Amino acid sequence: MPTTTPAGKTSSGFIVGILATAGIASSLTQTMVAPLIPQLQEIFNTSPDNTAWIITATLLAAAVVMPISGRLGDMFGKRRILVLLAIPLILGGLICALAPNTTVMIVGRTLQGFGSGMFPLGIAMLRDLVDKERLPSAIATVSATLGVGGAIGLPLSAAITQFSSWRVLFCIGAAITLIVVLLILKFIPVAGTTRSTCRFDWIGAIGLSIGLICLMLGVSKSSTWGWGSIPVLALLIAAVVVLVIWGFWELKTASPLVDLRTAAIPRVLLTNIASIFVGFGMYSSSLVMPQILQMPAEAGYGLGQSILAAGLWMAPAGLMMLVLSPVSGRLTSAKGPKFTLVLGIAVMALGYSAGPLGMTSTWGLLAVSLVINSGVALAYGAMPAIIMSAVPRSETGAANGFNTLMRSLGTTSGAAIIGLLLADMTIDFHGVVLPSEAGFHTTLWLGSGICVVAAIIAACIPAMAKPKPESVSTPQPLASID
Repeated sequence: MPTTTPAGKTSSGFIVGILATAGIASSLTQTMVAPLIPQLQEIFNTSPDNTAWIITATLLAAAVVMPISGRLGDMFGKRRILVLLAIPLILGGLICALAPNTTVMIVGRTLQGFGSGMFPLGIAMLRDLVDKERLPSAIATVSATLGVGGAIGLPLSAAITQFSSWRVLFCIGAAITLIVVLLILKFIPVAGTTRSTCRFDWIGAIGLSIGLICLMLGVSKSSTWGWGSIPVLALLIAAVVVLVIWGFWELKTASPLVDLRTAAIPRVLLTNIASIFVGFGMYSSSLVMPQILQMPAEAGYGLGQSILAAGLWMAPAGLMMLVLSPVSGRLTSAKGPKFTLVLGIAVMALGYSAGPLGMTSTWGLLAVSLVINSGVALAYGAMPAIIMSAVPRSETGAANGFNTLMRSLGTTSGAAIIGLLLADMTIDFHGVVLPSEAGFHTTLWLGSGICVVAAIIAACIPAMAKPKPESVSTPQPLASID
């Protein structure tokens, strides 16, 4: 039986603030390690391929945990699972801080990847804890933490590694997560808990995990191993076979991990497809802009910034997502989440189209980044609102986790395709191979094109069906009732 406990004396604004901080703690783990990769190669005396697994392992673990944690949250309580997900995030941070070699670092980063399930679960909790009138703004605020995490993570990582030890960075991340856990236990009530009698779909969880690992690993390693290489082709073929079998199982079992019939609702299906393209568009800018900022000015198109300076130039764009989250919420309340989503994607496309002009100066690149992330703020706040408006309350966690997985698939695909383009379009700069100006222009125009496709898909999302008025039925005579 579903039971709901009111939020009591804890204000909804404070609850949103705690869950937003949890989202920041989770998203920090995705961004803070990027500036460390070149240093870790020297520190651990290992190859670039080995250190690349430090990022890949996190992506794989995050992909696996998102839909599983969502279903567990629906079954056993979102607050309980949210706290449990913080444990590997803290433990993984401490392991990374003490890591003597690459292998131990990869283990720690894998554990931190499991903590990524905190983000979609935190958004799903809002449906149980926040009034319907304030829900769109609350969703937009917590969704904005992805940008805030990136805005804080890059300059923080660069500053700490420049002025202190890189190990301190992981200790700070673990401490922030621990504080978040204490705040959740103290102030977040147990609300909307479903005491489900259904069994957890272990076979579905294992099948989906294998399929996602094959898919994400094949996509993420395609730029290194080559799209036509035997390992990549084998992984992608295996992913298709496993996921097809998994789909048949999910349709057959009584208690599926992911309710594919719910996922096939046009409003949900088209939102998830659009999410892949939006994720691609969002990550493309965060991958390309720092490279342009750090490119040598002598190359003729680089801006010659240090890692720390590049992070600081990118920070305002990430913080813009938080600034615009109330606007996203008000637009959703007034016009509906579909309108907000299409508008946000259109703004992203506009920003990418202006990219080739803006990349000629730091201020121009900052302006382009602000426009793109303004669109991301609108889009990321709208997508969970569409999903939650279309699925039953008992499916909120699983549906939102699956939507976040689709965005993650988009970011992984974006990283692979952008990396491949920049690797193929290069110049020789005093014996060093660098991405060419034409390569950056191509990736920016690609980002614009991807956003246009996303906007077309989003425009096709059907409107939410209006609730039918309840009809008053005439009681039947007792004699006519079997």
